[in-house]
Amino acid sequence: MAPPAGRSAISASPRVHALLARLHAASEAQEKSLSQIWFYLKRLISFYLFRTPWAASADDHMRDKFVALEEDKCHFMYLLARSSGALNIVEAGTSFGVSTIYLALAVGQNVADQRAQGKTVTGRVIATEKEPTKAARAREHWAEAGDEVAGVIELREGDLLETLKMDGMPEQVDFLLLDIWTPLALPTLKIIQPRLRKGAVVLADNTKMARPLYKEYLDYIHDPANSFKTTEVPYSGGLQMSVYLPDASV
Repeated sequence: MAPPAGRSAISASPRVHALLARLHAASEAQEKSLSQIWFYLKRLISFYLFRTPWAASADDHMRDKFVALEEDKCHFMYLLARSSGALNIVEAGTSFGVSTIYLALAVGQNVADQRAQGKTVTGRVIATEKEPTKAARAREHWAEAGDEVAGVIELREGDLLETLKMDGMPEQVDFLLLDIWTPLALPTLKIIQPRLRKGAVVLADNTKMARPLYKEYLDYIHDPANSFKTTEVPYSGGLQMSVYLPDASV
């Protein structure tokens, strides 16, 4: 019998596997609730019909919601980060810190691999979260994950369009996850793009389900002048995977 999907995809201790399974189950239960489905439908209808922007009431509704990247997408993301040897990752939209654990596992293991080869390297996951209560929950989950992610994650609280411009950013970013309110996707990418190494991976979540909301972002990454090669991975809701290739022929 094949092992559970998480154990096949992710290198982690039984404690971390159990933590991730528990968090994904809680997130999935929220996402499948009628109230949450109705919330998303209202948001999409309001945007399609009236171009209604995100409101404070929506922030209030989402304050206690995981909105975590789905488990299968997290496995894919982790394996991409491992296979690319990513050392410096930016996560735009941390929420309760579930996807951050996967990214931190990948970075920590990539660092260990390179040090085993005699290289002197460090790595970080720059996580971002505007809501203080979510940041606190994320820190609790990372503490529960323990040494496997400790020391790898740097959480920047506040408006990410400001915190990602602050001192201390890595000179080179290997991987960018965009799992945020869609109008922030393109401004965030433009902040990080000058730091992207050639071959860096950019993932944006829910690009199929929320395609009209992502229009400016998708137009940008599909424009050859901006040096991305991109495809949509057919996970639920869509997952846009782009690779930064500034010297690629167009």
